[in-house]
This record gives sequence, structure tokens and C-alpha cells, in this order.
Amino acid sequence: MAATGAGRILLIACGALAREILDLKAANGWEHMDLTCLPAKLHLYPDQITQAVRDSVTKHSDRYDTIFVVYADCGTGGQLQAACADMGVEMIAGPHCYSFFEGNERFAAQSESEITTFYLTDFLVRQFDAFVIKPMGLDRHPELRDMYFGNYEKLVYQAQTDNPDLTEKARAAADRLGLTFERRITGYGDLHKTLARL
Repeated sequence: MAATGAGRILLIACGALAREILDLKAANGWEHMDLTCLPAKLHLYPDQITQAVRDSVTKHSDRYDTIFVVYADCGTGGQLQAACADMGVEMIAGPHCYSFFEGNERFAAQSESEITTFYLTDFLVRQFDAFVIKPMGLDRHPELRDMYFGNYEKLVYQAQTDNPDLTEKARAAADRLGLTFERRITGYGDLHKTLARL
């Protein structure tokens, strides 16, 4: 790829990761990285993610030495990985952000024992109504809760930050869904390690 400046890296990321990536950039002095985000709402339509990433890579490919895609598979069924390979760009490893925040190896090791677990990140706690309640229609039909969540047992809040307000919101979300509550301080997990490698 042609570049406008030596060593410049563009991160094409899910909007749900914007705050975390900006925090990591600031904390580590990663001035050589620029960030552009695609709408977080694409997670409601995972079949649209791959094309949106393709379009963004095409738009920016002549201005950066390196483009890195900060999406996991995110329900694309391997299509995003295939597209990134086709375009010659890397992407973060993992099936979804819950996995790389926890650490992909750790998440995989415990996934069988947590098949009845519903996960929230800092972003999803902040946007619980917009990304969970409203898309599922629970704001209009709360009686659907048990149909959606009847087979879940607990809600795990994967906390990127130690924020008491978010913890209370996550606990309230668990109560609203009728699930037991657990908080894990995961920090940024493999997201930090992957961006540090860049």
C-alpha cells in the first residue's frame, strides 16, 4: 500500500470499540495509529459487516502503510477473515469481542462451561437499551424475556474499566433479564496485546 507517512497505521474498527481503542492509544502514546470506526449497529446485521470493511479498506488503502481491522469474526461465518486475507490486511483474532476481551485462550477454555452465559462489555452496559432491549422488542413486549433468556443462567459483565456506575447498570441489566450477576475485570485483554504488537 502506498503511504502518506512512514509507519502510519489505520485501525478500521467496530464503533463499539472506539472508546477502548482511544483510551489505549492515549495511555500508550500510539501516535502512529489513526482510527476510523464503522457503526456499532452493524452488529445487529452481521451480514453487512464484511462489505462495510471492504469498502473502508478500499477507501483508505492508498493513504496508509498498514491497515488493521479491529473486528473479530462477529457472526460473519468466516467471511470477514476471508475478505481480509483477500485484501492483504490483518484482523484481530477471535470469534467476538467477548472472547478477545477475556483473552481468546481463556475464553475458549471456559466456553463449554458457560454455554448459558450472557455477556456484556462496557459499551453494551452503556447501550443496553439500544443494543439489547429495543432490538429484541423487550421494550414493547417484556413478556418475551423468558422466551429469549429462559435458557440463560447468568450475566457476566466483562469490565474493561473499574467503574462503579457501570457495575450498577450491569447488575440492573442482569436483574431485568432475570439472571444471576457476575463481574469480571478483564481490562482490554487481547485487544491491548494485539495493538501493542502493531
